[in-house]
Amino acid sequence: MNVRNAFLAGAACLAGGLASQTASAQQSVEAFYKGKQIEFIIGYTPGGGYDTYARIVAKHMTQFIPGNPNIVARNMPGGGSRVAANFVYRVAPKDGTVLATADQSLSLQQAVGDKTIQFDTTKFNYIGNPSAENNVTAVWHTSGIKTIQEAMTQEVPMGATGGSTSSQYPKAMNALLGTKFKIILGYPGGNDINLAMEKGEVAGRGSNSWASYKATRPDWLRDKKINILVQIGLTKAPDLPDVPLLIDLAKNDADRAVLRMLSAPATIGRPIFTTPDVPAERIKALRDAFDKTMKDPGFLDDAKKAALELDPVSGEELQKIVNEIIATPKETADRLSAIIGELK
Repeated sequence: MNVRNAFLAGAACLAGGLASQTASAQQSVEAFYKGKQIEFIIGYTPGGGYDTYARIVAKHMTQFIPGNPNIVARNMPGGGSRVAANFVYRVAPKDGTVLATADQSLSLQQAVGDKTIQFDTTKFNYIGNPSAENNVTAVWHTSGIKTIQEAMTQEVPMGATGGSTSSQYPKAMNALLGTKFKIILGYPGGNDINLAMEKGEVAGRGSNSWASYKATRPDWLRDKKINILVQIGLTKAPDLPDVPLLIDLAKNDADRAVLRMLSAPATIGRPIFTTPDVPAERIKALRDAFDKTMKDPGFLDDAKKAALELDPVSGEELQKIVNEIIATPKETADRLSAIIGELK
């Protein structure tokens, strides 16, 4: 055998070996998931945005996971979704049989040193986010408040779930913009705050995604039941051209850096992740299944019927964003930490 033929034979053998390894890994993933059930932990109560997105993804994603395991959703509210995140980090089996969704701000809270974060968000394995949509701060139409400027002139009771964006945004605006939001803690989920607004218990909600309002409360928008005071993200939503962007309200560059850090997690959206230490081939299979779900006609049809906005972010990109947030310069993180403070 000449040198060229030997090289080609060796290359073919190597390619065959790699293909065999790939097939073996795929087969092992399929064999692992076949006949199993994946538990999808939702960190909030039923009916809200996190719950709505999680359930529709769970419904369709199963068909794209090798072995087609059943996916069963379970709500685990508490602590602004910290209860669910802590369960996934410390208790859930670390084998790829548990998925979860929790508040997009958990990595931010970790970066600013929140002592209630008893887990490392960079250790979660991120699978994807179906919607990177701006968040908004809104008040009920009978509150007497129509603009963010008016929220600087009188006290405005705002419902919040805990140390999540629902409390972070009002606290930051109070400190940097001069608003007079009074934060009412203890609501287990966003839907509970919605009901509290309707009953007049609170004047508004510190945070919800714009996409969620459009999907779950289209009648509120149609009938002008809520006034959107500010939107939180890195760029304006196309259909909210007249609502100010939080970072644009900063009074100086130092404030803008803080508000940018606070706004960055909007891209994390409704994150879907699994436990630490899951084998790499299962992470890849779950990420591939998520990506295929985002393009599936059945999923897209159901999302359209539910009026869900879709702007997917891959698991790899989510992992990168979380890592970048945790690596924020200490000076900026410390200042935001001082503003947000520990919730009491």
